[in-house]
Amino acid sequence: MREIHFIAGFCSVALIASAAPAVAQGFDVSGLPALSSAQGEDGATTYSLSLQILALMTALTLLPSLVLGMSSFTRIIIVLSILRQALGTQQTPPNQVLIAIALFLSLFIMQPTLTQIYDSALSPFLSETISADAAIAEASRVMKDFMVANTRRDTLLMFSDMVGATAYESNADIPFSTLLPAFITSELKTAFQIGFLIFLPFLVVDMVIASILMSLGMMMLSPMLVSLPFKLLLFVLVDGWAMTVGSLAATFSTP
Repeated sequence: MREIHFIAGFCSVALIASAAPAVAQGFDVSGLPALSSAQGEDGATTYSLSLQILALMTALTLLPSLVLGMSSFTRIIIVLSILRQALGTQQTPPNQVLIAIALFLSLFIMQPTLTQIYDSALSPFLSETISADAAIAEASRVMKDFMVANTRRDTLLMFSDMVGATAYESNADIPFSTLLPAFITSELKTAFQIGFLIFLPFLVVDMVIASILMSLGMMMLSPMLVSLPFKLLLFVLVDGWAMTVGSLAATFSTP
């Protein structure tokens, strides 16, 4: 639960820090006291409660996109979907179950990163030992380390060349506008490679069953229908779910 609370809190902090100055600069909010910010004696900026609630609701709306684009969720859900198609079980497990597996496995994989962000960014910010800008910068640095560690170098270089960027000195220097598409593209390629390897043994079973049925003259009998119980038996005997989930978790690198 601490990781979930952190994600919502971090999104709120990010949107408060980024959206409020834009509102103050782009609109005349002198007549809108509910959407206002004030400069404190120590130089810190405080925001009205209505503006904080608006930022929080916006963060909750953007949370699914952040989970998809900045975590291990994309790779996991694609591999699980390909596995279900390889088994030929149609809608079993259902989409809700696959999403739940992908979500909780993503929390398991992201736990070290989220814990580091909580300890170094969110917790000091809540205790008022660092400012919001410093907390956002520290959280961004940790997330960038995770994303760069799981992004293919050639993919990152491709997107860097598109924007005309030179070599980056550190992970913190890579902008999210470049890192996010590179990370998602890299995740898609890795997921399809893993899915191809998972699909092969089930394809072999289908081909063997189809050859046997053809040799027996049973051409009217669907090979997919006959091969389904054999594929399920094979998957259960090798403890397929544990192997798949464990292998998926092992494919992610930690910074």
